[in-house]
Formats: sequence, structure tokens, C-alpha cells
Amino acid sequence: MKRIFYFLMTNIAIMLVLSVTMRILGVEPYLQANGLDLSNLLAFAAIMGFGGAFISLAMSKWTAKRMSGAVVIEEPRTPTEIWLVKTVRAQADMVGISMPEVAIFDSPEVNAFATGMTKNSSLVAVSTGLLNAMSKDEAEAVLAHEVSHVANGDMVTLTLIQGVVNTFVMFLSRVIGHTVDRIIFKTERGTGPAFFITMIVAELVLGVLASMIVMWFSRQREFRADAGAAKLSSTNKMIAALERLKAQHEPSVLPKQMAAFGISGGGAFSKLFSSHPGLDERIAALRGQR
Repeated sequence: MKRIFYFLMTNIAIMLVLSVTMRILGVEPYLQANGLDLSNLLAFAAIMGFGGAFISLAMSKWTAKRMSGAVVIEEPRTPTEIWLVKTVRAQADMVGISMPEVAIFDSPEVNAFATGMTKNSSLVAVSTGLLNAMSKDEAEAVLAHEVSHVANGDMVTLTLIQGVVNTFVMFLSRVIGHTVDRIIFKTERGTGPAFFITMIVAELVLGVLASMIVMWFSRQREFRADAGAAKLSSTNKMIAALERLKAQHEPSVLPKQMAAFGISGGGAFSKLFSSHPGLDERIAALRGQR
């Protein structure tokens, strides 16, 4: 869940910077000066939408390290570090990717994530909480899950999906803003305040709806990563890891600001914004593959 959170936060920040930059440079006002040219607007939205998503992807490793405080293992010193690097190297060889960077971040939560721009330039990080709470077999399965994300190219897939939704959010919000400004507020030349207010509100509403689409795709990729982990380690180890996660997370309530990214899920509405399926669903899917 952390890789999704870091990617989305970076994408939002970059989109805001790009939007402000294009307005300062006069590119967006030029498109709006004499009415709305839908072809040019769509091209503009696509460049901005995909540009923001791919810049976020390029920054994903750097951002994840800074936001999580992950420390890359340069020279393994402790038995745990040696085991981590050895396990990830073996799994990377099995799926045919270059050795990822391996990192540990200080957190009591049982968590791990993988990120990176390409399959051969990736990062796999685990929390100290995971290392303390899980057996080696369970931790091996979690590492296999993250390596499977890398091998499946899930970050690139997420970036392409994010680029598409960025494009349509930008395009539709400006069409809605222009329509309200011209039809309801009768602005005849240029754009009035109603355009900007409506556009911002529309971007927020459409952005929320778009995030549901991104999260749905993310949940499907989790099932695939679980299946990949079962092949790299074993189905029993992956099920055991998920059951351990269930035992660790179900008794507690996640902070409100992290609820949308909670691994154990919540009500039907919150599940629409969750990057991961429910643990029971994932366990059932793995048992069905036996």
C-alpha cells in the first residue's frame, strides 16, 4: 500500500506544479482565450496527465526512500541483512530481473513495498515491524510478493492508468468550468472567476472518482502478485504471511488519514478507495489455486 500512497502523493504534487507552471507561462490561458478548442485541450491534458504520471514514476524510488526513511543495505552486516539480500537476489534471479536495491525502514507496522521506474531499477523495502513479527518463511513470501510486483511491471501499469485518468480529469474539469462560465454566468470573452472555481471543484470531484478506478486496478494487481509469490516461495508460506498480517491488523483501527490505504480494509465504501483487496479475499484466492 505504501508504494501506491507515495506514488499518488507525488503525482498530485507534480500535477499541481505543472498546472501552475503552464498558467504562468500562458499556455493554458492561450487555449481558453477565444473559446475552448477541444482537440487542443485534449492534447494539452494528455501531455500534462501522462507527463505528471511519468515524472512521478521517475521519482518513485527517491520519493519512497525520503518519505519512509528507508535505508538501503549497501554492505550486509547483520544476519538479518545478509538473509534479506540473499533472498531477494535468489527471487530476482528466478523471475529474470536485475537485483533490486534492498532497504529497511523503521516502523512498528508490519509492512513492505516495492517501487522503481523499471524492472531492472527497483527497490524492495521492508519494515522493522515486519522483521520482528514474521517468521523467515512468512517474510520470504512477503519479499516474493514485492519482487512479483516488480517482475509484473506493476508500477509502469499504474503509471499508464494514472496518466489516462489524469488526462480525463483535466480535460473534463476544464470543459465543465468553461460550460458553467459561458452558459450560466454569461461570460462572453476570456474566462471569468466562475471558470476557475468550477474547474477546481470539478477536478476535486473527478479526482476522487478517478482514484476509485486506479485503486480497482491496484487491487487486481495484488491478486496477481500473490499468485507470483506463491510460485516463488510456496502457497502455504504466502497464506501464512497473509494470516499473520490479518492477526496483526484486524484488532487495531488505522488512523483516519491512512484508512483508504489500510491493508485490512473497512466498510464497502472505504474498500472502493483501498489499494489492496481484503485479506480474506486474498487468502481465499490462494487456496483456490491449490
